[in-house]
Amino acid sequence: MQLNSRNILKNELSAELDNILDYWKTFSKDNEYGGFVGRRDHFNTLVPEANKGIILNTRLLWTFSATGNFRQDKSTVEIATRAYDYLKEFFQDRKNGGVFWELDYLGNPVNTRKQIYAQAFAVYALSEYYKLTQKEEAKNWAVSLFELIEKHGRDRENNGYLEAFQQDWSPIEDMRLSEKEDHSAKTMNTHLHILEAYTTLYQITKKEKVKEALQNLSILFLEKFYAEEIQHFHLFFDVNWNRTNNIVSYGHDIEAVWLIIEAIKTLQDPDLLEKANTVAVAVAETFLKEGYVKGSGVVNEKNLESGKLDADRHWWPQVEAMVGLDFAFRLTKENKFQEAIFDIWEYTKSQIIDRQNGEWHFRVNEKNEPYTSEDKLGMWKAPYHNSRACMMLVK
Repeated sequence: MQLNSRNILKNELSAELDNILDYWKTFSKDNEYGGFVGRRDHFNTLVPEANKGIILNTRLLWTFSATGNFRQDKSTVEIATRAYDYLKEFFQDRKNGGVFWELDYLGNPVNTRKQIYAQAFAVYALSEYYKLTQKEEAKNWAVSLFELIEKHGRDRENNGYLEAFQQDWSPIEDMRLSEKEDHSAKTMNTHLHILEAYTTLYQITKKEKVKEALQNLSILFLEKFYAEEIQHFHLFFDVNWNRTNNIVSYGHDIEAVWLIIEAIKTLQDPDLLEKANTVAVAVAETFLKEGYVKGSGVVNEKNLESGKLDADRHWWPQVEAMVGLDFAFRLTKENKFQEAIFDIWEYTKSQIIDRQNGEWHFRVNEKNEPYTSEDKLGMWKAPYHNSRACMMLVK
């Protein structure tokens, strides 16, 4: 691909990052009850008095901290600090430690379960906020959450991390992140978000215990989650690492590719990095054959046993694919990876970015018709995937 094309892509991604940030600065603030609103529907209409989720709020903190760091833009400090202050005041469980899963619109806890996924995202966001502000309180809070995850979540007997606990960290029967999830004790998705959190935490602390946990996670991905015979990462396991289904997620596959490499680069482990690079290229090759449709973006997932394909196009796998394929291109210099990046971006611009209501569609079907029942802003709809991809690719 010519240098001119790369420069055009860079400029378009930088402009889209501005659009994303403008949307969230304009429409996410809750000026009546504090912090950020809980929901806006597909048409960007505010849903009054909606509950507020930890994932949205930590992802807002991460996004505005990361963009502030990326551009040395101190104007984002104000909104990042708004997110930090709200997390500290309302989501923090001062009695048992950790963060709550969900609050009502007034800030009262309504779901107090301790989802490890959520604790990890708080670590990720707080670590990035520390990079922006050098606020020791934020770093100390991130470290304390890390210690809670390691104390309660880490399975010292079988390795890996359990999914969820009660408010007081006692066992919980239903560990699922959502009703859409498989009921499994250990998931690739949660481990992936612990990995990115520990990567950033190690960057700001250089603590040996964080390094050990990050290295252990990296090895788990390369040896437990990755299945060489199919060149995919398995998603769901029981406590003893028996697979509980045979579904593969193309978005998680290609996202894992680059997050593992970034983790191991942070560890400065050349032998492990060589192995990760090999896995990354293999997964990217399979991704191009199975998960990517030229001119039509990235499909969601497939059941390898039944062969059933979920061909919806969600917003986040499109951009995670662009980042993961860029890593594969830089490792191999094979143009097919770079050509796919440009093609996915063209598809994203034409079908995923919502020119009418702002931001991006949550998902579209095979005919590129948006699901109008999905939120534009909500528990699971935040600016972290698309803003991060814009920053990674521009960089």
